[in-house]
Amino acid sequence: MEINMPKQVEMALFMLNEKDFEAYIVGGCVRDSIMGRKPSDWDITTSATPHEICEVFKKYKTVLTGIKHGTVTVIIDHFHIEVTTFRTEGEYSDNRRPDYVEFTKSIKEDLSRRDFTMNALAYSPKSGIVDMFGGIEDIKNKILRCVGNADTRFKEDALRIMRGVRFASVLSFEIEENTRVAIHKNRELLKNIAVERIAVEFNKLLLGDYVEKILHEYKDVIAVFIPEIEETFDFDQRNYHHIFDVWGHIIAAIAASPKLIYVRLALFFHDIAKPSCLKFDNRGIGHFAGHQTEGKELSKKILRRLKYDGVTMKIVPFLVRYHDAALQPDKTEIKMWLKKYGKTMVQLLYEVKIADNMAKNRNFPSRLIEAKEGRAILRKIIKNDECYSLSQLKICGRDLIEVGFPENHELGVALDKLLDAVILGKCENEKETLVKYACTFGKKVD
Repeated sequence: MEINMPKQVEMALFMLNEKDFEAYIVGGCVRDSIMGRKPSDWDITTSATPHEICEVFKKYKTVLTGIKHGTVTVIIDHFHIEVTTFRTEGEYSDNRRPDYVEFTKSIKEDLSRRDFTMNALAYSPKSGIVDMFGGIEDIKNKILRCVGNADTRFKEDALRIMRGVRFASVLSFEIEENTRVAIHKNRELLKNIAVERIAVEFNKLLLGDYVEKILHEYKDVIAVFIPEIEETFDFDQRNYHHIFDVWGHIIAAIAASPKLIYVRLALFFHDIAKPSCLKFDNRGIGHFAGHQTEGKELSKKILRRLKYDGVTMKIVPFLVRYHDAALQPDKTEIKMWLKKYGKTMVQLLYEVKIADNMAKNRNFPSRLIEAKEGRAILRKIIKNDECYSLSQLKICGRDLIEVGFPENHELGVALDKLLDAVILGKCENEKETLVKYACTFGKKVD
């Protein structure tokens, strides 16, 4: 098999070989190339030591990005390539990084320390694919399997637990039995991993094609860093609008949604507060008044704990709070939401509402139909550039000043009233018409 690679990577391999060093592309770039996916990074492993790597590439810029672990970043024509010396590793006392590494001249020893067989692959134009642990066969059969002893691999680096379930979700791979058992057994080791690293893997997991199956089978793993979800497991909603328990509904909604991280995070959290809000009516039917507000606060708490960025902290709790809001498929009402919250928020909210209702009892489809109709109206408003924001008004504060409005805060009030008038259909969005309408309520300068 021949792998096409960027010319800069080919050059780097050639330059190392020219100095009599073994050199291969390795890991994810080989895996992705075999699978017909576009690699995001190109890494090289070599028998050259870090000092020798720097000497080989002395005409190019090199950065000692991980010199302790044998990694040098080589920059060729603005293209970054991580070049790492063949190595073996010592104990992982913190369940994340080796206490020390030792350089080796053996590609087999280097590949044997890697996490999964599909990542323990190397390639060079001279030798072709180097596969010592059955990685190609596992890729062919869509199997995720640890290299060597799975228990040992996860104890070495607990982040591999999240990487494993993430890979399975994204690549639609089945997790091999020994690997599966070891993931469940060692899941508590995730408490030793920086939450930022876990959040990165969790986001990727949520965007996978296999997310529904993974969230079902590895909910105990997710509960290690989001223990609040445990209350939703097997929680009967006691409501004829639902066909799943709370956790099952959450998963089904995520699977029904587009691959947008804010939408999928919001759906993960949208019903998390239901167990604490359950009340029964006189017919014994379950209701969850207030779960939206409590869910908003709970999602903020969890996102903060996992150190999500400020944008996520703003968008996701908003979507959780309003996922169940009564938003009629009415152009005027939708424009008022657009005015208040902005295009992005309302677009995302509709995706959340539709996915939420797709995961309910389809014998009661009215809310799903309503949400889809609303989204269609929203799209027409945006496509036709219909006015719902101050920036779209065909008038500005200077125009009002010119006809006698005072230069104070009431300009903003006047513009807001004009926007409402346009949205409500009381006034056309044309400058002359807007000026005349403003004069019916505005204060003038004498």
